[in-house]
Amino acid sequence: MERFRGRADLALDETGRRQAEAAALRLKGEQVVAIYSSPLRRALQTAEPIAKQLKLAVQPLEGLIDIDFGSFQGLSSEEAGKKDSKLFTMWLEKPHLVRFPKGESLDIVRQRVLAAVDELASKHVDQTVILVSHTVVCRVLMCAMLGLDNSHFWQVRQDVNAINIFELRDGAPLVVSVNDTCHLKNLAAG
Repeated sequence: MERFRGRADLALDETGRRQAEAAALRLKGEQVVAIYSSPLRRALQTAEPIAKQLKLAVQPLEGLIDIDFGSFQGLSSEEAGKKDSKLFTMWLEKPHLVRFPKGESLDIVRQRVLAAVDELASKHVDQTVILVSHTVVCRVLMCAMLGLDNSHFWQVRQDVNAINIFELRDGAPLVVSVNDTCHLKNLAAG
């Protein structure tokens, strides 16, 4: 059942661990200088096999943490709809206008993640780094990299454990690959 996980510090389940291992194999041999992860356990556990494969340490980075869903934290979609049907409907139809009570908006997430990316871009000029984060954060970052505002949030697909590749050219983002899940194909069959 899909839930508003957000800041819940959950561990990966067996499927998540297998997906993380598959991502690590997909990234084997890449010339990466650093791996940064959301400090939440599920992201760190996704980053660890990649770091091991590339012989790097995982560096927690607060700017990559998942959205704070506030009062929706931990609720299923059905529970969220019952708790506040107007807010839940707005989240589905106009997510860029939502600020979760006692939580964040997509604009706040965007400011936070772009500040982290800017910091890393200046620290790692012409170097490749890996960022491990969460679906909401990745969608918001992808919108930003594509030059789209947050009203396009639901128009950007971001599957679990997908790999997105961006380059910076003259300070501007270049989209190389989005929502690559080829490394997960054999898991679905197995």
